[in-house]
Amino acid sequence: MTRQDPTAAPHTGTHDLPVSPALDAFMATAWAPAPLPDLGAEPVAPWAAKRRERLSARYPGERLVVPAGTLKVRSNSVDYRFRPHTAYAYLTGDHTPDGVLVLEPVGDEHEAVLYLRPRSPRDTGEFYRDRRHGEFWTGRRPTLDESRTLLGVECAHLDTLPARLTGPVVPTRLLAGVDPEVDRLAAPADPGRGAELAAYLSEMRLVKDPWEVEQLQLAVDHTTTGFADVVRALPQALRHPRGERWIEGVFDMRARIEGNGTGYDTIAAAGAHACVLHWTRNDGALDPRQLLLLDAGVEMDSLYTADITRTLPLSGRFTPAQREAYELVLAAQQAGIDALRPGARFRDFHNAAVRVIAEGLHEWGVLRITPEEALRPDSGLYRRYTLCSSGHMLGMDLHDCAKARAETYLDGVLEAGHVLTVEPGLYLQPDDETLPVELRGIGIRVEDDLVITEDGARLMSSALPRGADAIEEWMATLTG
Repeated sequence: MTRQDPTAAPHTGTHDLPVSPALDAFMATAWAPAPLPDLGAEPVAPWAAKRRERLSARYPGERLVVPAGTLKVRSNSVDYRFRPHTAYAYLTGDHTPDGVLVLEPVGDEHEAVLYLRPRSPRDTGEFYRDRRHGEFWTGRRPTLDESRTLLGVECAHLDTLPARLTGPVVPTRLLAGVDPEVDRLAAPADPGRGAELAAYLSEMRLVKDPWEVEQLQLAVDHTTTGFADVVRALPQALRHPRGERWIEGVFDMRARIEGNGTGYDTIAAAGAHACVLHWTRNDGALDPRQLLLLDAGVEMDSLYTADITRTLPLSGRFTPAQREAYELVLAAQQAGIDALRPGARFRDFHNAAVRVIAEGLHEWGVLRITPEEALRPDSGLYRRYTLCSSGHMLGMDLHDCAKARAETYLDGVLEAGHVLTVEPGLYLQPDDETLPVELRGIGIRVEDDLVITEDGARLMSSALPRGADAIEEWMATLTG
């Protein structure tokens, strides 16, 4: 399929050396066969097949088109590392750019075909001249036969996709906005059909299958190791003028060793930086008198990510004011966790957590109205100190299933197999004159990952200490 993206990097750079006919002919000869070794089906393949069957049953008689997305330019001829659209990866297990999954209606069922860019041929020059797709530049792709074996689905050359999409007119639902060329070829007459497909693709992922829960637990376990790495590195990080960057680098190394990388930009926020909800500049120094808020998660090669936050005393010991604030947040988190069970409303755990926060702020004298008044929808004054929600669904996306309809997610009911975070926080801004001086500039979040079970919820991140005393003991053990 010919790409028409005007932002695409050129296949060859302007500074490339010219290729003579003699070199071109020489490069096309004397290459030994090099099949992928130990070729077998990917572990995700049978699970992806079940997901496609479920999607097929939802839309009989309609063509369904789900693209992977394309490479995106970072700067000039340099692309960002590719990450496929979540719905595409969920349905196929494939992580290569430009792929397109088409479920073509055949009677009451569908034929699934994955349109891929196959391995660079040795007779066209692409393999050594194409900086974006050539094997010598970006690595080997599977052949179509290898992809069929790996993914357990019929595969066809990407160049044949236009004939499929511009052939006989079939009612079509397209996951739009992912690949401009596929949008051009397959845009349905009614865009609402695609919007409904996008919502359902999110809703399919709300309840995790056993393989997904296993992947998420692995991500959590590796994240736990990464947090221990950080604590061991604190003595060096405290001496560096960009100690937050040191922390970020230590965790991110663990994420790259154990998985695909981080599931989101690591937040390593020391002191008042922790009052910035998404602090990712990570360019500050570490002060042993302050706290470090570390929000980080390892993403597995399967693209399932953990999302854990701990707030750590950089000296190894909480001050009295820090401990008081920390224990309020921990109590709020425990109230949220206690509210998790099948049949509970999704919003229940947030409401339980923020009630504890409001009550604590009132007891401190910070919140001058009663908790009941502060929690009313027409008030919400407690949110000055804890602005955001107390958790979200978790999976292949950090904020998973975000396009799901409110009635199935935010206003929905918890089920066994849901995986979510519980993460209340206090963000006491350094210039907030409603606070006593000793509390200003303290930011605290405690975040854990949980899976809903048949009779409650399992704390997937239980290996990381949560209590103030347990954190101090853990840190002392790791730093000697």
